[in-house]
Amino acid sequence: MATLSFFGAAGTVTGSCSMLETDSGTFMVDCGMFQGNKTVRALNHQEFPFVPEQARFLLLTHAHIDHSGLLPKLVKAGFEGPIYATRPTVDLLEYMLLDSAKIQESNADRANRRRQRRGQDKVYPIYEEQDARKTLKMLQPVDYDEWFEPIKGVHVRYANAGHMLGSASIEVKFHDKETKNTMRLLFSGDLGPDEKVFHPEPGGEQGFDYIISESTYGDRNRDDYTLEKRREAIRKELVDGLARGGNVVIPCFAVERSQELLHDIGTLLANGDIPNTTVYLDSPLARKVTTVFIKYSHTLDDIEIDEEKLFKDKNFKLVESVDESKAIKHDKRGCIIISASGMADAGRIQHHLKNNIWKKEATILFVGYQAPGTTGHLITSGEKEIRIHGQNFKVKATIRRLGNYSAHADQQELLDWIIERGPVVGGLFLNHGDDDARAELRRLVAEKGWDIDKIYMPHFDESFELRAGSAKSKGRAPQRMDESVLQRDWFNDYAAFLIQLDDQLEDETNPEKRRELIAKLKSVLPKA
Repeated sequence: MATLSFFGAAGTVTGSCSMLETDSGTFMVDCGMFQGNKTVRALNHQEFPFVPEQARFLLLTHAHIDHSGLLPKLVKAGFEGPIYATRPTVDLLEYMLLDSAKIQESNADRANRRRQRRGQDKVYPIYEEQDARKTLKMLQPVDYDEWFEPIKGVHVRYANAGHMLGSASIEVKFHDKETKNTMRLLFSGDLGPDEKVFHPEPGGEQGFDYIISESTYGDRNRDDYTLEKRREAIRKELVDGLARGGNVVIPCFAVERSQELLHDIGTLLANGDIPNTTVYLDSPLARKVTTVFIKYSHTLDDIEIDEEKLFKDKNFKLVESVDESKAIKHDKRGCIIISASGMADAGRIQHHLKNNIWKKEATILFVGYQAPGTTGHLITSGEKEIRIHGQNFKVKATIRRLGNYSAHADQQELLDWIIERGPVVGGLFLNHGDDDARAELRRLVAEKGWDIDKIYMPHFDESFELRAGSAKSKGRAPQRMDESVLQRDWFNDYAAFLIQLDDQLEDETNPEKRRELIAKLKSVLPKA
């Protein structure tokens, strides 16, 4: 009997990692990095709740770090099998995993300088460049729509998922000794919207024992739009933002989102639809991965990528060095700044937020999903003050959001995709989504006539026996994390407390009253 385990992205949208144990052998689907608040990110440093070397191979749905970012850690921990991915995914990872290793090493170095001053023990990076390079050698490219057999008795086929360059849904077939039948599973991966530049809408076959589907936007629909309407929407945001007299800062994911933005902004500039202004792309990784998009431009829909148009427009400034990035703050003319990370939780974007978010003439424009607890989520949720790098900043800038750049299918598109993949004999697992999104999508699928008792919302680290007609939970591994902190953790509360304390001390003009407040707070702390 097969066992399916969920070691990430259950009740959240990051850290995708599943394991399937079959009579033929054990293998994995994705091994992604956790993103979100500090407690969620701490999972990246913990040991895996499984034995990595037991997995014979790994199937990778796509290159995004929340699906691929812990591959070097997996290899470092003992995994030795091949990693199968589409050819564009393999090429993207050549840049992305090395960039991620560099970030891990840099974060550890910065933390150790601080810890040394405090007399604390040294910490180590999640993985290093040598681990990433070893991982790259284990990548095996596969083509869409072609069956292959990673181990005897397990057959695999990749299909377009429409999410990003190289993204795939993965069909798996294997013989089950108990039922004496062939078990057929479909892992959706991340699904793209029907209307998206670069890629056709996601596809797939019909009729499965089990479907494992993402549910990121299971509780919301975007406004109906075409690519022309999307371009008009960002035109309006840029025109309005620049008219305020400040910069328009766009937190943006380096892979694909940056390329889409540059394509639209370049078109608007060429047509004279937005003011003639400088556009800074402050993301070295985005510049590198674009070479992969150019390589595969013949496979993309709607548009042929032209490097000359994308990157050599006189208005585009590609920022490489840290000094060049810092120098952007001296541009007083009002410009557009596109920088990673997309959730504003790390990277160069945080410096641009520090330089702009307190200015009433500035605009911060979000164009992607913001995981709960991230800086981007706090800003878009209406926080009036935020902490970045240990400093408090009043949110005076205009905060705007555009949902039509999302690479994820919305509620109706997810629902349509699931129904079109039916019928399903054993059940549907809703993964890669917050609980509210999963619950709403579950309700809607049941309204379409599916048995609600066979629509499962797996918990973090939960395993299921996959039977012929239904699944049965085998319980959870020892809990690595309390699921209640997925939305907000102690560090979010701590940052909010510090902001409130600073504001209260600043508002209180009487020095003695300030001392009384501090004394009250100290009185509840344990004695040293």
